Amino acid sequence: MLIKLTHAHIIGTVIAYLIGVCLVPLVISFSKREGLVDLPNERKIHTKPISRIGGVAIWASTMLTFLCLVFMSYYPYGSLLSGILLGSSLMFLLGLVDDIYNLNAKFKLFIQIAIATLVYLLGVQINTVPFFGGIDLGLFSYPITLLWLVGISNAFNFIDGVDGLAGSVVTINAITLAIIAVAMTPSNPMSALIGFILAGAMLAFLTYNFNPAKIFMGDSGALFSGFLLAAISITGVMKAATLAILLPFVVLAVPIMDITYSSLRRIFKGQSPFVADSEHIHHKLLHAGFSQKKTVVILTSVAIIAGALASLFMGSATIKHYFIYIIAIVFIMLLLNFIKVLTKK
Repeated sequence: MLIKLTHAHIIGTVIAYLIGVCLVPLVISFSKREGLVDLPNERKIHTKPISRIGGVAIWASTMLTFLCLVFMSYYPYGSLLSGILLGSSLMFLLGLVDDIYNLNAKFKLFIQIAIATLVYLLGVQINTVPFFGGIDLGLFSYPITLLWLVGISNAFNFIDGVDGLAGSVVTINAITLAIIAVAMTPSNPMSALIGFILAGAMLAFLTYNFNPAKIFMGDSGALFSGFLLAAISITGVMKAATLAILLPFVVLAVPIMDITYSSLRRIFKGQSPFVADSEHIHHKLLHAGFSQKKTVVILTSVAIIAGALASLFMGSATIKHYFIYIIAIVFIMLLLNFIKVLTKK
């Protein structure tokens, strides 16, 4: 099944990248003209105004790619697809409004819960856990699904603090979840294709986001990407009635570790977990003397290792395909970064 679907996956990834690499410069130009830039302050590490609505290009690239695939007859219709695309688009809109108007954190959380509730009603649900032969969550299905969707969405927003970090982790996580979704029995080609398309769109964004960044993904890009990954981890992996349901926790280790650490730290200090600060894991690495690029390499490496462990659980064929795709993705990332350095000279 993995080989049979490779053509659609590659086509979707390439289309998303090509659309994105054309859209990002337009978004940069528009945001600078309209003053939609992220200004430096004591909590941030950049020293000049940077476009903060990169999520527009990421979202548009993803959605336009789906439209292209419809016309090319590569579109894998799925009963849960409408919920995933609708929910992620609403998360994108919420993030975009926040990027422009700086919304109250509690209000944002309320809207996120409402969006996750809508998606839950459309069928994106965590219904069982594999222990003791499989336990039906019953009424607990709703709060657990909400916690996962909202938590993972915000987790990627939390790690978006260093040039290229969130985009690199999203790309690795998207590819990993896509491969596992295809390797599952039964496979889920719809969830897999979403992952590959998101990876292509994110690679286009990274072309302009590697240090020194010309654009940030903003809340719109982070919430959109995080929600997509949370959703396809449910539809593509967590529908399994085996211990494979736990694999998304391994795959998404970097954002999960950061949001857990950050939230607990703030709570123990008597602070609100929704108040931003400069003590995330990537800040700790920067304070320890690592450069932005080395910080990205360290945390992206953790994401790659976590993905390898999850793929290994699925068997030798899965881990083989995982390394093929990851080596290709890492090579492209290095090439994009190298080209950026050359064009700067």
